[in-house]
Amino acid sequence: MESDLPLTDPACAEFLRTNHLPPPGGHATLEAYWHHLPWDQRENGAWTLEALRAELAACLDPSRKTKAPLVLQTLEIFHGRDKTGAPEAHDLCLLPGDVICIVGPTGSGKSRFLADIECLAQGDTPTGRTVRINGQPPVPELRFSVESKIVAQISQNMNFVMDLSVSEFLEMHAESRALASPQTALQRVLEAAVGMAGEPFGPETPLTQLSGGQSRALMIADAAFLSPKPVVLIDEIENAGVDRLRALELFVEKEKIVLLSTHDPLLALSGTRRLVIAGGAVRDVITPSAQERKACRELASIDKALGQLRERIRRGDRLDELERIIS
Repeated sequence: MESDLPLTDPACAEFLRTNHLPPPGGHATLEAYWHHLPWDQRENGAWTLEALRAELAACLDPSRKTKAPLVLQTLEIFHGRDKTGAPEAHDLCLLPGDVICIVGPTGSGKSRFLADIECLAQGDTPTGRTVRINGQPPVPELRFSVESKIVAQISQNMNFVMDLSVSEFLEMHAESRALASPQTALQRVLEAAVGMAGEPFGPETPLTQLSGGQSRALMIADAAFLSPKPVVLIDEIENAGVDRLRALELFVEKEKIVLLSTHDPLLALSGTRRLVIAGGAVRDVITPSAQERKACRELASIDKALGQLRERIRRGDRLDELERIIS
């Protein structure tokens, strides 16, 4: 019944946020909330009032909250086929803490590979790939329930539309996770986000006033510290305006499995393995050599110097002694 759906429950707000719907506001009933949604979300979106009621009721079901969270030990991706129908040559087994960098030209199939992971494909996508969780096919709940999904996705274009401050957003998310010390978690997320963004912002900053880099830094830190999802998909973080190596370090520290689509040589060489995608298929799986690791360290040093130079230019410094600065 609708009276059984408390719209003020933090889990309800988190459910709506995850599904890209506005916060509940002051609406007393779900029907009132539904009719105040923008018309395009009601008419052209994937939701109906009945479907929203059913999914929200399932999300708030106390019996589901007593289930032990999934402990991910292995994520396996079994080969599918390329764009011509020929079979892929590689199966993959990923472990917590793995960073898998996905490289290939535009249109090669990198986004399709990430999409297969996101939906835990069971031979039902254009590639025919199959994903196993701890050696077993995923139960339907892991594939289709927003609450139970094990995959978080961070795209290069992320902006907030909620009329909340940074602290209000983080408090809402921390409370929905029933954390023992939500304020401690909030502070850690904020410190990590500011450190990655390189542009200071505070807990009272409105979400809508964050720059693109600040927004993505906040979502990366939120996914690392507050999200229980053990798999993180990242699309071209080099365009996100954040300290991308620090972002990867955060996920590794939290033993997440990270799959990263990138054109950035520094990122491509920073992973546990590198997948080469061509023609819609995994063509090669490369473990970085000692020489590549050395090149990665050198690139990181150059990248740091460029970052410092960029900040000086942004501050308006004159660079008449450019040769000395670069050296």
